[in-house]
Amino acid sequence: MDLLPIFLDVKNEPCLVVGGGPIALRKLENLRRAGARVRLVSPALVPDLARLVAADATLTWFERRFQDEDLLDVRLAIAATDDRRVNRHIAALAKAAKVPVNVADQPEDCSFIMPSVIDRSPVVVAVSTGTASPVLARMIRARLESLVPAGYGRLATLCARYRDRVKERFERQRDRRRFWDRVLQGGVAERVFSGHLDEADAAMERELAAGGNPTDMGEVYLVGAGPGDPDLLTFRALRLMQQADVVVYDRLVAKPIIDMVRRDAEHIYVGKERNKHTMRQEEINALLARLAKEGHRVLRLKGGDPFIFGRGGEEIDTLAAEGVPFQVVPGITAANGCACYAGIPLTHRDCAQSVTFVTGHLKDGTINLNWPQLAQPNQTVVFYMGLVGLRVIVAQLLEHGVSPDMPVALVQQGTTHMQKVYAGTLGSIVARVEQDPPVPPTLIIVGEVVNLRDKLSWFSTIPDPEQGATTPLLPGD
Repeated sequence: MDLLPIFLDVKNEPCLVVGGGPIALRKLENLRRAGARVRLVSPALVPDLARLVAADATLTWFERRFQDEDLLDVRLAIAATDDRRVNRHIAALAKAAKVPVNVADQPEDCSFIMPSVIDRSPVVVAVSTGTASPVLARMIRARLESLVPAGYGRLATLCARYRDRVKERFERQRDRRRFWDRVLQGGVAERVFSGHLDEADAAMERELAAGGNPTDMGEVYLVGAGPGDPDLLTFRALRLMQQADVVVYDRLVAKPIIDMVRRDAEHIYVGKERNKHTMRQEEINALLARLAKEGHRVLRLKGGDPFIFGRGGEEIDTLAAEGVPFQVVPGITAANGCACYAGIPLTHRDCAQSVTFVTGHLKDGTINLNWPQLAQPNQTVVFYMGLVGLRVIVAQLLEHGVSPDMPVALVQQGTTHMQKVYAGTLGSIVARVEQDPPVPPTLIIVGEVVNLRDKLSWFSTIPDPEQGATTPLLPGD
C-alpha cells in the first residue's frame, strides 16, 4: 500500500487554498462539504469561484499572491496555482511545518492526495490509484455509484440511532454482526432506500423484538426492465436484481437482462402470449403475495415500465390489500425506448405537440378505442401490442379522416440487436408488412414525426458472422 487511506476531520478548521482557477474551485468545494473554514489566496478568481466567495461567509479571500505567513495555523494546504515553482515552494514550506499539503498535478510534491469521492454522508467512499491515474479513479468511482444508492446515508443514520440498543440486545459481537448483516441486506434497508422511513423504524423494532430469529415477511420489488437493452436498466433495478431470492418474469424481458439476476435466485416464468397464458393474472398476483409472506425477496420483472400497459397496478393492489411490503422501480417504457433508438422523437414543436399511448390488443376481433380523438392532427399515437390488429388500426384511422399519406413506423424488438424499422404510410404499411412480416414485440408509431427518422436515425445493426445474428452499430463504430 503506497499511501495510508485516512479520513481527516476538518470541521471548523482553517484550511488554505492557493489559486483562483477551476482546479482550486474543485478542491475548495470538497473542503467546504467537509465543513472547513477556507482561506483562499489568489490575485484573481474565475467567475464561478468569485460567485462562491461572494455567497459564502465561511470563505475568506486574500486578493494577492501567496506569502509564506499564509501557512501559519492551518490544518492543511492545497496549492493549485498555474506556476509549478510557486506550488513546489508552498509544498516545501508545508512539509517543513508538518502541514499536510496537496499540489494539483504535481504528485511528487504532495504529502496527501485527494481521492475520487462518492458522498452518501455520513457514508463516504473514496477511490484512489495512488497517483498513477486520476482518470481511472474517476472511472472506478462512476461504476461504484450504481452500487451505492443515495439512501445509504439515511441507512447509516438509522444504524447510528439503533447502535446502542443492538449492543444491549446482543451481548456477543458475533450475534450483533449477524443481526446487522440481516438488517442491512433485507427489508429494513430497502424501506430506507425507498424513502419509507417510518416503515423502516417499525421493521427495525420487529427485528429487535425477534432477536436472533428473523421476521417472516419478505418484500416484492416491481421492477421495469426497459425495452430490451440491458444498458437502459436503472441503478436501483440492477441492485434489486442482484439481491432477490426469487424472480418472477414476463415474456418481454430480454434474456441478457434475466442473466443479470442473482445467479442462485429461483426463476419463475409467468409470460403471456396471444391466446396462451402461462398463468392467469389473478394467479400471478396471489403468487407474489405468497412468496413474500414466506419470507422471500421477490423480484417481479416486467418489460418496459410496469405501470404502462404492464398491469403493475393490479399486482401491487393485491399486495397492499394483503399487507405485503413492496416498492416500484420505473423502467424506460417501450414507446420511449424504441422511438429513441429508431430516431423518431415522439414530440416535436413543428409537427406533434402531444403523444398518446394506447393498446392495440384485439379482443373478439375489435379494438375499442376513441378513434375520433386518435385521428386528431398534430399528435403522435403509439400503439402497444398492435401488430395483430394492424389492419384494424389502419382502417379505423383512415375511416376517421386521417390521410393515407400519414407516416407510420413499426419498430421490431426495439433497442436490441434484432431491431428493425418498417417505415411507410397508412396507405402502404399493411402491404409492406405482408411482404416481410415483423417479429413481435413490435411497436406502431403514427404521426408526422416519423418523417424525421431519415435525418435523426443513429442506431442500426450489422451482421455478426460468429453468431449468425446482428449486433448494435453505434455512431463512431
